[in-house]
Amino acid sequence: MQRLEIDIAYLSRVLARLLRTPSPTGFTDAVVALVCEELRALDLPLELTRRGAIRANIAGVQSSPDRAIVTHVDTLGAMVKGLKDNGRLEIVPIGTWSSRFAEGARCVVYSASGGRYRGTVLPLKASGHVYNEGVDTMPVTWEHVEVRLDERVANRHDLMRLPIYVGDMIAIDTGTEFSENGFINSRHLDDKAGVACLLAAAKAVMETGARLPVDCHLLFTISEETGTGASHVLHGDVAEMVSIDNGTLAPGQNTSEYGATICMKDESGPFDWHLSNGLCELAREFSIRHSRDVFKYYRSDSASALEAGNDIRTALICFGLDASHGYERVHLDSLEAVANLIAVYMQSPPVMARQQVGSTPLAGE
Repeated sequence: MQRLEIDIAYLSRVLARLLRTPSPTGFTDAVVALVCEELRALDLPLELTRRGAIRANIAGVQSSPDRAIVTHVDTLGAMVKGLKDNGRLEIVPIGTWSSRFAEGARCVVYSASGGRYRGTVLPLKASGHVYNEGVDTMPVTWEHVEVRLDERVANRHDLMRLPIYVGDMIAIDTGTEFSENGFINSRHLDDKAGVACLLAAAKAVMETGARLPVDCHLLFTISEETGTGASHVLHGDVAEMVSIDNGTLAPGQNTSEYGATICMKDESGPFDWHLSNGLCELAREFSIRHSRDVFKYYRSDSASALEAGNDIRTALICFGLDASHGYERVHLDSLEAVANLIAVYMQSPPVMARQQVGSTPLAGE
Protein backbone atom coordinates (compact mmCIF):
# COMPACT_ATOMS: atom_id res chain seq x y z
CA MET A 1 0.00 0.00 0.00
CA GLN A 2 1.11 3.55 -0.60
CA ARG A 3 -0.23 7.04 -0.04
CA LEU A 4 -1.10 8.41 -3.47
CA GLU A 5 -0.89 12.01 -4.61
CA ILE A 6 -4.36 13.49 -5.02
CA ASP A 7 -4.87 15.88 -7.94
CA ILE A 8 -6.44 18.79 -6.04
CA ALA A 9 -6.92 20.84 -9.21
CA TYR A 10 -8.94 17.96 -10.68
CA LEU A 11 -10.96 17.55 -7.47
CA SER A 12 -11.80 21.27 -7.42
CA ARG A 13 -12.66 21.36 -11.12
CA VAL A 14 -15.00 18.36 -10.87
CA LEU A 15 -16.63 19.75 -7.74
CA ALA A 16 -17.29 23.06 -9.49
CA ARG A 17 -18.94 21.21 -12.41
CA LEU A 18 -21.07 19.14 -10.04
CA LEU A 19 -22.23 22.23 -8.15
CA ARG A 20 -23.23 23.91 -11.41
CA THR A 21 -25.48 20.94 -12.26
CA PRO A 22 -28.86 20.96 -10.45
CA SER A 23 -29.80 17.56 -9.00
CA PRO A 24 -32.53 17.53 -6.33
CA THR A 25 -33.67 14.01 -5.53
CA GLY A 26 -35.87 12.81 -8.38
CA PHE A 27 -34.19 15.12 -10.91
CA THR A 28 -30.69 13.66 -11.24
CA ASP A 29 -30.30 12.74 -14.93
CA ALA A 30 -27.94 15.64 -15.76
CA VAL A 31 -25.57 15.04 -12.84
CA VAL A 32 -25.57 11.28 -13.50
CA ALA A 33 -24.51 11.99 -17.08
CA LEU A 34 -21.73 14.26 -15.79
CA VAL A 35 -20.37 11.61 -13.40
CA CYS A 36 -20.54 8.97 -16.13
CA GLU A 37 -18.49 11.27 -18.36
CA GLU A 38 -15.80 11.57 -15.68
CA LEU A 39 -15.74 7.82 -15.07
CA ARG A 40 -15.37 7.09 -18.78
CA ALA A 41 -12.48 9.57 -18.93
CA LEU A 42 -10.78 7.41 -16.28
CA ASP A 43 -11.45 4.28 -18.42
CA LEU A 44 -13.66 2.77 -15.74
CA PRO A 45 -16.41 0.35 -16.77
CA LEU A 46 -19.84 1.41 -15.54
CA GLU A 47 -23.50 0.58 -15.67
CA LEU A 48 -26.73 2.31 -14.72
CA THR A 49 -29.37 0.70 -12.56
CA ARG A 50 -33.01 0.74 -13.62
CA ARG A 51 -33.59 3.84 -11.48
CA GLY A 52 -30.48 5.62 -12.75
CA ALA A 53 -27.85 5.10 -10.05
CA ILE A 54 -24.27 4.46 -11.20
CA ARG A 55 -22.14 1.36 -10.65
CA ALA A 56 -18.49 1.56 -11.70
CA ASN A 57 -15.66 -0.85 -10.96
CA ILE A 58 -11.91 -0.86 -10.43
CA ALA A 59 -10.66 -4.41 -10.86
CA GLY A 60 -8.63 -6.05 -8.12
CA VAL A 61 -6.69 -9.28 -7.76
CA GLN A 62 -9.78 -11.00 -6.35
CA SER A 63 -13.22 -10.43 -7.81
CA SER A 64 -15.38 -11.79 -5.00
CA PRO A 65 -16.15 -11.11 -2.20
CA ASP A 66 -15.34 -7.47 -2.80
CA ARG A 67 -15.98 -3.96 -1.49
CA ALA A 68 -17.92 -0.84 -2.40
CA ILE A 69 -17.46 2.88 -1.81
CA VAL A 70 -20.64 4.91 -2.09
CA THR A 71 -21.55 8.58 -2.42
CA HIS A 72 -24.77 10.27 -3.50
CA VAL A 73 -25.32 12.76 -6.31
CA ASP A 74 -28.78 13.92 -5.27
CA THR A 75 -29.28 17.05 -3.21
CA LEU A 76 -31.93 18.89 -1.28
CA GLY A 77 -34.51 20.86 -3.24
CA ALA A 78 -38.22 21.62 -3.39
CA MET A 79 -41.37 20.86 -5.37
CA VAL A 80 -44.41 22.90 -6.40
CA LYS A 81 -47.28 22.06 -4.04
CA GLY A 82 -49.84 24.53 -5.35
CA LEU A 83 -50.53 27.50 -7.62
CA LYS A 84 -51.61 30.45 -5.51
CA ASP A 85 -54.20 33.11 -6.31
CA ASN A 86 -51.54 35.83 -5.90
CA GLY A 87 -49.37 34.36 -8.69
CA ARG A 88 -46.88 32.80 -6.25
CA LEU A 89 -46.06 29.11 -5.75
CA GLU A 90 -46.70 27.04 -2.66
CA ILE A 91 -43.79 24.64 -2.18
CA VAL A 92 -42.73 21.62 -0.12
CA PRO A 93 -39.16 20.49 0.58
CA ILE A 94 -37.35 17.60 -1.07
CA GLY A 95 -35.20 16.09 1.64
CA THR A 96 -34.95 17.28 5.21
CA TRP A 97 -33.99 20.94 5.55
CA SER A 98 -35.33 24.03 7.24
CA SER A 99 -37.27 26.72 5.42
CA ARG A 100 -35.02 29.14 7.33
CA PHE A 101 -32.29 28.33 4.83
CA ALA A 102 -34.65 28.58 1.87
CA GLU A 103 -35.73 32.15 2.56
CA GLY A 104 -34.06 34.49 0.11
CA ALA A 105 -32.67 31.72 -2.09
CA ARG A 106 -32.72 32.07 -5.84
CA CYS A 107 -34.05 29.02 -7.66
CA VAL A 108 -35.14 27.49 -10.95
CA VAL A 109 -38.54 25.87 -11.47
CA TYR A 110 -38.39 23.09 -14.05
CA SER A 111 -41.83 22.78 -15.66
CA ALA A 112 -43.06 19.43 -16.96
CA SER A 113 -43.59 21.25 -20.26
CA GLY A 114 -39.84 21.80 -20.58
CA GLY A 115 -39.79 25.41 -19.48
CA ARG A 116 -37.32 26.83 -16.94
CA TYR A 117 -38.40 29.73 -14.77
CA ARG A 118 -36.22 31.75 -12.41
CA GLY A 119 -37.54 32.80 -9.04
CA THR A 120 -36.87 33.57 -5.38
CA VAL A 121 -38.05 31.79 -2.23
CA LEU A 122 -39.57 34.44 0.05
CA PRO A 123 -41.41 34.47 3.37
CA LEU A 124 -45.11 35.27 3.08
CA LYS A 125 -44.38 38.58 4.82
CA ALA A 126 -41.31 39.76 2.97
CA SER A 127 -41.48 43.55 3.24
CA GLY A 128 -40.66 45.36 6.46
CA HIS A 129 -42.25 48.50 5.01
CA VAL A 130 -45.57 46.67 4.89
CA TYR A 131 -45.50 44.28 7.84
CA ASN A 132 -43.06 46.01 10.21
CA GLU A 133 -42.28 43.63 13.10
CA GLY A 134 -44.53 41.00 11.55
CA VAL A 135 -41.58 40.04 9.37
CA ASP A 136 -39.64 39.00 12.49
CA THR A 137 -42.45 37.14 14.22
CA MET A 138 -43.44 34.84 11.33
CA PRO A 139 -43.04 31.11 12.07
CA VAL A 140 -40.19 29.26 10.35
CA THR A 141 -42.11 26.60 8.39
CA TRP A 142 -42.53 25.62 4.76
CA GLU A 143 -46.16 26.79 4.98
CA HIS A 144 -44.81 30.33 5.48
CA VAL A 145 -42.67 30.61 2.33
CA GLU A 146 -43.54 30.90 -1.36
CA VAL A 147 -41.75 31.27 -4.68
CA ARG A 148 -41.96 34.57 -6.51
CA LEU A 149 -41.33 33.94 -10.22
CA ASP A 150 -39.55 36.44 -12.44
CA GLU A 151 -42.48 36.35 -14.84
CA ARG A 152 -45.55 38.54 -15.51
CA VAL A 153 -47.86 36.51 -13.29
CA ALA A 154 -50.46 37.97 -10.94
CA ASN A 155 -52.83 35.07 -10.36
CA ARG A 156 -53.32 31.32 -10.68
CA HIS A 157 -54.47 31.61 -14.30
CA ASP A 158 -51.20 33.33 -15.27
CA LEU A 159 -49.22 30.48 -13.70
CA MET A 160 -51.23 27.90 -15.65
CA ARG A 161 -50.58 29.84 -18.84
CA LEU A 162 -46.77 29.55 -18.52
CA PRO A 163 -47.41 26.63 -17.72
CA ILE A 164 -46.44 25.68 -14.18
CA TYR A 165 -47.77 22.41 -12.75
CA VAL A 166 -48.16 20.95 -9.29
CA GLY A 167 -45.23 18.55 -8.92
CA ASP A 168 -42.74 20.61 -10.92
CA MET A 169 -39.19 20.39 -9.59
CA ILE A 170 -37.38 23.31 -7.95
CA ALA A 171 -33.57 23.47 -7.82
CA ILE A 172 -32.02 25.87 -5.33
CA ASP A 173 -29.07 27.96 -6.55
CA THR A 174 -25.79 26.98 -4.90
CA GLY A 175 -24.15 30.43 -4.56
CA THR A 176 -20.78 28.68 -4.89
CA GLU A 177 -17.58 30.52 -3.96
CA PHE A 178 -14.07 29.03 -4.07
CA SER A 179 -11.69 31.08 -1.91
CA GLU A 180 -7.94 31.31 -2.46
CA ASN A 181 -7.30 30.11 1.11
CA GLY A 182 -9.01 26.77 0.42
CA PHE A 183 -12.50 27.39 1.80
CA ILE A 184 -15.46 26.50 -0.39
CA ASN A 185 -18.86 27.99 0.38
CA SER A 186 -21.87 26.53 -1.37
CA ARG A 187 -25.18 24.82 -0.99
CA HIS A 188 -25.21 21.11 -1.87
CA LEU A 189 -21.64 20.30 -0.86
CA ASP A 190 -23.50 17.38 0.72
CA ASP A 191 -22.66 15.18 -1.06
CA LYS A 192 -21.13 16.60 -4.22
CA ALA A 193 -17.91 17.17 -2.31
CA GLY A 194 -17.95 13.45 -1.50
CA VAL A 195 -18.48 12.60 -5.18
CA ALA A 196 -15.47 14.75 -6.11
CA CYS A 197 -13.37 13.03 -3.42
CA LEU A 198 -14.23 9.57 -4.75
CA LEU A 199 -13.49 10.53 -8.36
CA ALA A 200 -10.16 12.09 -7.32
CA ALA A 201 -9.21 8.94 -5.37
CA ALA A 202 -10.15 6.76 -8.35
CA LYS A 203 -8.06 8.97 -10.64
CA ALA A 204 -5.02 8.55 -8.37
CA VAL A 205 -5.44 4.77 -8.30
CA MET A 206 -5.91 4.47 -12.06
CA GLU A 207 -3.02 6.76 -13.01
CA THR A 208 -0.52 5.06 -10.67
CA GLY A 209 -1.68 1.54 -11.47
CA ALA A 210 -1.97 0.79 -7.76
CA ARG A 211 -2.65 -2.87 -7.01
CA LEU A 212 -6.00 -3.52 -5.37
CA PRO A 213 -6.51 -6.79 -3.45
CA VAL A 214 -10.22 -7.03 -4.35
CA ASP A 215 -12.59 -5.42 -6.83
CA CYS A 216 -13.72 -1.99 -5.68
CA HIS A 217 -17.15 -0.84 -6.80
CA LEU A 218 -17.73 2.91 -6.99
CA LEU A 219 -21.41 3.58 -6.38
CA PHE A 220 -23.23 6.87 -6.92
CA THR A 221 -26.75 6.81 -5.52
CA ILE A 222 -29.61 9.15 -6.45
CA SER A 223 -32.01 9.16 -3.48
CA GLU A 224 -29.98 9.40 -0.27
CA GLU A 225 -31.61 12.66 0.79
CA THR A 226 -35.02 10.96 0.86
CA GLY A 227 -33.83 7.84 2.67
CA THR A 228 -33.48 5.01 0.12
CA GLY A 229 -29.90 5.66 -0.99
CA ALA A 230 -27.85 2.48 -1.39
CA SER A 231 -30.73 0.14 -0.55
CA HIS A 232 -30.89 -1.45 -4.00
CA VAL A 233 -27.68 -0.50 -5.78
CA LEU A 234 -25.22 -2.96 -4.22
CA HIS A 235 -23.74 -5.94 -6.03
CA GLY A 236 -24.62 -9.21 -4.33
CA ASP A 237 -21.03 -10.16 -3.46
CA VAL A 238 -20.09 -6.92 -1.66
CA ALA A 239 -18.79 -7.79 1.81
CA GLU A 240 -17.90 -4.30 3.06
CA MET A 241 -19.08 -0.83 2.12
CA VAL A 242 -17.71 2.60 3.01
CA SER A 243 -19.93 5.66 2.57
CA ILE A 244 -18.54 9.15 1.98
CA ASP A 245 -20.66 11.99 3.32
CA ASN A 246 -20.47 15.18 5.36
CA GLY A 247 -19.31 15.40 8.96
CA THR A 248 -21.04 17.94 11.16
CA LEU A 249 -18.99 20.82 12.57
CA ALA A 250 -20.67 22.19 15.70
CA PRO A 251 -20.09 22.60 19.43
CA GLY A 252 -19.98 19.18 21.08
CA GLN A 253 -18.83 17.42 17.91
CA ASN A 254 -15.37 15.98 17.23
CA THR A 255 -15.35 16.32 13.44
CA SER A 256 -12.08 17.47 11.86
CA GLU A 257 -12.55 20.63 9.80
CA TYR A 258 -9.25 20.14 7.97
CA GLY A 259 -9.00 16.35 7.93
CA ALA A 260 -11.08 13.21 7.47
CA THR A 261 -13.54 12.03 10.11
CA ILE A 262 -14.51 8.42 10.74
CA CYS A 263 -18.04 8.30 12.13
CA MET A 264 -18.35 5.49 14.68
CA LYS A 265 -22.13 5.73 15.12
CA ASP A 266 -25.10 7.66 13.78
CA GLU A 267 -28.82 7.54 14.58
CA SER A 268 -29.16 4.19 12.79
CA GLY A 269 -26.64 2.54 15.15
CA PRO A 270 -22.92 1.75 15.37
CA PHE A 271 -20.90 1.19 12.25
CA ASP A 272 -18.82 -1.99 11.95
CA TRP A 273 -16.16 -1.98 14.68
CA HIS A 274 -13.43 -3.70 12.66
CA LEU A 275 -13.97 -1.73 9.45
CA SER A 276 -14.22 1.63 11.23
CA ASN A 277 -11.16 1.07 13.41
CA GLY A 278 -9.31 -0.28 10.39
CA LEU A 279 -9.88 3.06 8.65
CA CYS A 280 -8.52 4.86 11.73
CA GLU A 281 -5.43 2.64 11.64
CA LEU A 282 -4.89 3.39 7.95
CA ALA A 283 -5.16 7.12 8.64
CA ARG A 284 -2.55 6.85 11.41
CA GLU A 285 -0.23 4.65 9.38
CA PHE A 286 -0.22 7.00 6.41
CA SER A 287 -0.24 10.25 8.43
CA ILE A 288 -3.65 11.37 7.19
CA ARG A 289 -5.16 13.97 9.49
CA HIS A 290 -8.32 12.53 11.01
CA SER A 291 -10.67 12.30 13.98
CA ARG A 292 -13.52 10.08 15.20
CA ASP A 293 -17.04 11.31 15.89
CA VAL A 294 -20.59 10.25 16.73
CA PHE A 295 -23.63 11.88 15.09
CA LYS A 296 -27.04 11.91 16.79
CA TYR A 297 -29.32 13.25 14.06
CA TYR A 298 -27.79 11.75 10.95
CA ARG A 299 -28.03 8.82 8.56
CA SER A 300 -26.23 7.91 5.34
CA ASP A 301 -26.26 5.44 2.45
CA SER A 302 -24.97 2.79 4.87
CA ALA A 303 -28.20 2.81 6.88
CA SER A 304 -30.39 2.27 3.83
CA ALA A 305 -28.15 -0.58 2.63
CA LEU A 306 -28.48 -2.41 5.96
CA GLU A 307 -32.21 -1.74 6.25
CA ALA A 308 -32.67 -3.33 2.83
CA GLY A 309 -31.29 -6.58 4.26
CA ASN A 310 -27.72 -6.51 2.93
CA ASP A 311 -25.36 -8.61 5.08
CA ILE A 312 -22.36 -6.29 4.88
CA ARG A 313 -19.93 -4.42 7.09
CA THR A 314 -20.35 -0.66 6.81
CA ALA A 315 -18.33 2.43 7.73
CA LEU A 316 -18.57 6.17 7.10
CA ILE A 317 -15.81 8.61 6.14
CA CYS A 318 -16.69 12.30 6.38
CA PHE A 319 -15.38 15.64 5.22
CA GLY A 320 -15.81 18.46 7.73
CA LEU A 321 -18.86 20.53 6.80
CA ASP A 322 -20.13 23.61 8.60
CA ALA A 323 -23.88 24.44 8.54
CA SER A 324 -24.92 21.17 6.92
CA HIS A 325 -28.18 21.30 4.94
CA GLY A 326 -27.93 25.09 5.03
CA TYR A 327 -25.29 27.50 3.71
CA GLU A 328 -22.47 24.96 3.79
CA ARG A 329 -18.69 25.40 3.96
CA VAL A 330 -15.81 22.95 3.57
CA HIS A 331 -12.03 23.26 3.25
CA LEU A 332 -9.96 21.65 0.51
CA ASP A 333 -7.63 20.15 3.12
CA SER A 334 -10.52 18.06 4.42
CA LEU A 335 -11.45 16.90 0.93
CA GLU A 336 -7.84 15.97 0.20
CA ALA A 337 -7.64 13.98 3.44
CA VAL A 338 -10.82 12.08 2.58
CA ALA A 339 -9.57 11.31 -0.93
CA ASN A 340 -6.23 10.16 0.50
CA LEU A 341 -7.92 7.83 2.98
CA ILE A 342 -10.20 6.40 0.30
CA ALA A 343 -7.24 5.74 -2.02
CA VAL A 344 -5.36 3.94 0.77
CA TYR A 345 -8.46 1.97 1.75
CA MET A 346 -8.87 0.75 -1.83
CA GLN A 347 -5.39 -0.79 -1.60
CA SER A 348 -5.85 -2.34 1.86
CA PRO A 349 -6.73 -5.99 2.56
CA PRO A 350 -10.44 -6.57 3.24
CA VAL A 351 -11.58 -6.83 6.84
CA MET A 352 -12.04 -10.61 6.67
CA ALA A 353 -8.37 -10.97 5.76
CA ARG A 354 -7.28 -8.75 8.69
CA GLN A 355 -9.64 -9.88 11.44
CA GLN A 356 -10.42 -13.36 12.60
CA VAL A 357 -14.19 -13.82 12.56
CA GLY A 358 -15.57 -13.62 16.08
CA SER A 359 -12.38 -12.20 17.60
CA THR A 360 -12.79 -9.93 20.60
CA PRO A 361 -10.92 -6.60 20.55
CA LEU A 362 -8.49 -5.93 23.34
CA ALA A 363 -9.57 -3.52 26.05
CA GLY A 364 -8.72 0.03 25.07
CA GLU A 365 -8.63 -0.62 21.33
